[in-house]
Amino acid sequence: MRGRSPSRTAWERFRRDRAAVASLAVLLLIAVFALLAPLWAHLTGHPGDATFPATGLDMNGQPRGPGREFPLGADQLGRDVLVRAAYGARISLAVGVSAALLAAVAGTAAGTLAGFAGGLLDAVLSRLIDGALALPYLLVAILLSAAFQISSARAGIVMTILVIAFFSVAAFARIIRGQVLSLRRREFVEAARALGASNARIIVAEILPNLAAQVTVLTALLVPASIVFEATLSFLGAGVPPPTPSWGSMLGEGGDVFQTAWWLLAVPGVLLLATTLSFNLLADGVRDALDPHRGRAAARKGGRR
Repeated sequence: MRGRSPSRTAWERFRRDRAAVASLAVLLLIAVFALLAPLWAHLTGHPGDATFPATGLDMNGQPRGPGREFPLGADQLGRDVLVRAAYGARISLAVGVSAALLAAVAGTAAGTLAGFAGGLLDAVLSRLIDGALALPYLLVAILLSAAFQISSARAGIVMTILVIAFFSVAAFARIIRGQVLSLRRREFVEAARALGASNARIIVAEILPNLAAQVTVLTALLVPASIVFEATLSFLGAGVPPPTPSWGSMLGEGGDVFQTAWWLLAVPGVLLLATTLSFNLLADGVRDALDPHRGRAAARKGGRR
């Protein structure tokens, strides 16, 4: 009887996790919602940045609530909240995923080099990581935004991704360094070194494959943190410049009129909450699926019931 591969075993564990599967379904729905942003704009006849004061505002100049003309209501300028939320999902998801992947690559490289090399290189990289973690990230992000005078949407997105990735690399590298410090003393690494394998080969063939599970889980956990980071920066006016929508900027714009226009906070707030919660639950499910010790512990717990 042929044994099951680790990937198939992990997939079967993941499928049994209802919370993780449901979270994946929610994320797919949000991704489809974002991808279809041009379709929503076409169906409603409301481009994302276009204002419709005649139909989007009432006679008192207040935004109209959800209805036939504006399915999720209009904002204080008469813009369609549904369309802006869909385009904002594109920005928030793109920034969150891109910053997390960039931080994962750079953090894995820095942590692996520091943990495996040791000595002076480890000391220098560790001090750089400590210095990055000590910086007040919100203040630095606001200062960078002011220094570069970001006015275009593309430049704002790139700057936001770089700022989020910069601060995320430090925490990522510290965790990976600790894992590498443990792995480099394992028997299979000593055996490879005794057989004459070079340091580069040991890192590529022995260390990195054993970091795959940790890197995957950390990246999945970093995505929602990056999305919240982007929303915070945009809320404070240091992220993507207006009128380009993002969930954070929509929350900031709706703060002045939320008492009479609750949907201006509810729509981006619910989307942001659903996305970050789903990513966290998905990361928990991936962690449990990839960790055989957790799988055996869950099986023993289920057997006792």
